[in-house]
Amino acid sequence: MTNTLSSLYHSIPIFKKNIQTIGAATLLLSGLYGCSTSSQEVQPVEKTADTYSAEVADKWAQLTLRLTRTTPGFSPPVASRAMGYAGLTLYEAVVPGMPANQSMAGQLNQLESLPTVEAGQTYNWALSANAAQAEILRNLYANTSAANKATIDSLEVALHTDYAQEEQTEVVERSEVFGKAIATSIFEWSRSDGGHEGYARNFPADYVVPVFNGSWRPTENGRTVPMQPYWGRNRTFVVQNSVMPLPQPLQISTSPTSQYYAQHLEVYTKNKSLTQEEKEIAIWWADDPSETSTPPGHSYNLARIALKTAGADLGKAAETLARTGIAVADAFILCWKCKYAFSAERPYTFVRRAIDPNWIPFWPAPPFPSYTSGHAYQSGAAATVLAALYGPNFKFTDDTHVGRIRDVQRGADFKARGFNSFWETAEESAYSRFLGGIHTRQDNDTGLKEGRKIGQNINDLNWKR
Repeated sequence: MTNTLSSLYHSIPIFKKNIQTIGAATLLLSGLYGCSTSSQEVQPVEKTADTYSAEVADKWAQLTLRLTRTTPGFSPPVASRAMGYAGLTLYEAVVPGMPANQSMAGQLNQLESLPTVEAGQTYNWALSANAAQAEILRNLYANTSAANKATIDSLEVALHTDYAQEEQTEVVERSEVFGKAIATSIFEWSRSDGGHEGYARNFPADYVVPVFNGSWRPTENGRTVPMQPYWGRNRTFVVQNSVMPLPQPLQISTSPTSQYYAQHLEVYTKNKSLTQEEKEIAIWWADDPSETSTPPGHSYNLARIALKTAGADLGKAAETLARTGIAVADAFILCWKCKYAFSAERPYTFVRRAIDPNWIPFWPAPPFPSYTSGHAYQSGAAATVLAALYGPNFKFTDDTHVGRIRDVQRGADFKARGFNSFWETAEESAYSRFLGGIHTRQDNDTGLKEGRKIGQNINDLNWKR
């Protein structure tokens, strides 16, 4: 077994790369992430995951968000999937060092088994997590730039140096081989979920857009094919989420006395009288791809903020990112299933055909059906899992977009926002789409309700022994 571990260790691509390239990339990364050079004290007995800081988890989460923002094709659904697998991989790489917790193998949809640790052997869980995250991100973001790939390599080397320099060689090898094996196994499982390499097919030409009274139509973005029309067919992480019934929308009607008309009129009326704070809320949660890490990335960053605010250890951080990643991933599958089951028009379309033909909403309508809101679905799911981990009244500051330049076109700045609970963020995220003129209240209210169910199904898994 020792020979096998050594062979696997020396096969890891990162240790075969040109050392000068790695060194240069490491210097670049140290400025971006502030990698420390402090070593881990050698202990005579095995350390559990809670004896390590959340540094490894936090830095890889930061890089996941950066990769999402700068890699072509990472639309919100594609991004949510990557965060689901990245978070799960982190968790499985350290869960053997979490005595109170257990693996998701045998609990998640078609994930029958995963590699296990050697009984009676010592592991460094920070090194295991580091190797696992590097490997899974190389696979999930295979189409990213050469510069981003070098950044993955350099972060792996920097953290390896931090945690391995005073560790016994065999412990280093054993830990990193296990982490890589977990990542490899999870990536192989991911390939069969229906979303593999989804970044290459965001707008499939073979999709035929349904045409009926009240159906989705291309909006001001000009796209004639909507985004990821088949995403709702993907395998969910949690079996219980796959069998949730579809929530039914309001009946389509142009009658001024109908609820459908009233909800769209409300969007139109509000859009003409936005306060400065409401404009700031709308742009804070917009999270457009390429400019940001997308809406699921915003939730993943809220998980980062939570674990840093709470001073979480590596084990708690891993469970936090795993639950949040799975929450946003399943939320986008279920939301997209709903969107394309009903192919509902955007407020932009209805208002122009029934109320005001010249109306332009505060925020451009995204290129996919309206009902229900993806922001609401994924925010509700993420808030539900985070509240289970940190409590229903956890106070924190969301600084996700601090540092972005002012939105001159809309006259609004990106200011940090304080919250008294995770559910407040979910409600504000959903409400922001109403303020933007993108969603009606039924889209948001239904999305929040369904997102809460998704999050609860994740919480109901046997995370603890």
